[in-house]
Amino acid sequence: MAYNVMIIDDSKSMRHVIKKVLKISGLEIGEIIEAGNGQEALDQLQDHWVDLILSDIHMPVMDGMEFLRRLGTHADLNDVPVVLVTTERNEKRLAEAMALGARAYLSKPFQPEEFRSLVFKLLGVEHGWELAGSDEGCDF
Repeated sequence: MAYNVMIIDDSKSMRHVIKKVLKISGLEIGEIIEAGNGQEALDQLQDHWVDLILSDIHMPVMDGMEFLRRLGTHADLNDVPVVLVTTERNEKRLAEAMALGARAYLSKPFQPEEFRSLVFKLLGVEHGWELAGSDEGCDF
């Protein structure tokens, strides 16, 4: 089964890194939809189905927290797991994001193995093979 993934981050280079990590993860990827902020993401979700959302918190126009609030009003999207990929370290703010519906968060920089493990767990994918295309860790 191929998974459609949305990446929301105002940094084009970070979206590129996340796409690269997705591609080497061993997860079968269908469509990757990119958005530069929460509003762009909500607009694109009207036309695209996704199985997973990877979002930053700190973005212009609509940040990740407001995106989570608005996403929560869409009953058809409530079951889509949202993982925050963020530099946010404030535990109170991270707890608020989890209360708003985020399922997990990864702190930047992250290890591809950590990313892979979390995504596979959230999607219920079996962990049966090594990280594709890499036998060494690297920080992103």
